[in-house]
Amino acid sequence: MSLSQGLRVKVPASTANLGPGFDTLGMALSLYSWIELKPADRTEIHLHGDEMKGLPVDKSNMIYKVAQMVFDEAGESVPELEVSMYSDIPLARGLGSSASAIVGALYAANALIGSPLSESKLFDMATALEKHPDNVGASLFGGIITAAWDGKHADYIRIEPPARLGTVVVIPDFHLATSKAREALPAQVNLADAVYNISRSSLMTAALSAGRLDLVRAAMQDRIHQPYRAPLVPGMPRILAEAPDQGALGVALSGAGPTIIAFVDRDDRRVDDLKAYLVRAMEAEGIPSSCFSLDPAAEGVQIMDDINNRSFLDMIRGEVTA
Repeated sequence: MSLSQGLRVKVPASTANLGPGFDTLGMALSLYSWIELKPADRTEIHLHGDEMKGLPVDKSNMIYKVAQMVFDEAGESVPELEVSMYSDIPLARGLGSSASAIVGALYAANALIGSPLSESKLFDMATALEKHPDNVGASLFGGIITAAWDGKHADYIRIEPPARLGTVVVIPDFHLATSKAREALPAQVNLADAVYNISRSSLMTAALSAGRLDLVRAAMQDRIHQPYRAPLVPGMPRILAEAPDQGALGVALSGAGPTIIAFVDRDDRRVDDLKAYLVRAMEAEGIPSSCFSLDPAAEGVQIMDDINNRSFLDMIRGEVTA
């Protein structure tokens, strides 16, 4: 085994479904988490930032457990680790916080032992943990991902985000567990709704591949998950109906929510007006929120090359203020 003295990775957030592509479409976003792994004499977990509050700091921590899965799969033993993590990705808000942690832990642990596992294998492991490939695929490969999972293996195609595509996210000030959002879904959908979503998911994939932003509004419609999750996110039905007339190309629940994401043309001067509208719509429901622009992230998880030059916290300060 070629064991590194330690390394750091930077992992993008993600939005999943993109409206109709339930559990199959995802896109990386320019919001990040950072993870550092080092071999150690005893395991220590250092979590930094407000988004990390309340997470375990012992061997029950997900980063540690996922890293050990990589070592076991590769037939290596690194039982003690020093783990450091900082994240700007809000927890339980539909922006892929758990997916980014899974991808970061898998990628960092694999690199720590000389990268014996392929990216395809890491993708399969990440999908098995997350139960769907959209968020983890976006964080691993960057860009836009369309993927299919058969329970053992995930096939995917990566799409380069159109040059003018941007996003605006409105993040309500409450958590929504993915498990609760999934419980709201019906066990079956009727044929008409299934065909409706298949056609729009296909159109969405083709539109993004071809850079046809004019088709996003028509393609970003959904009947199989958003109508059932709407009661969990006050203001969501109004925003889905009205935001396209406020400057959005299209709008959807981001992942399981409660974040709502609007796709925008970066050249459109109405983006600031759209942000103001989204905040007002949440205020009308009595819900505080934050709203800001995020770009599609073309790069997936990346190894940082300055582990010997700066401490983890000094690196984070430089990254966050850049």
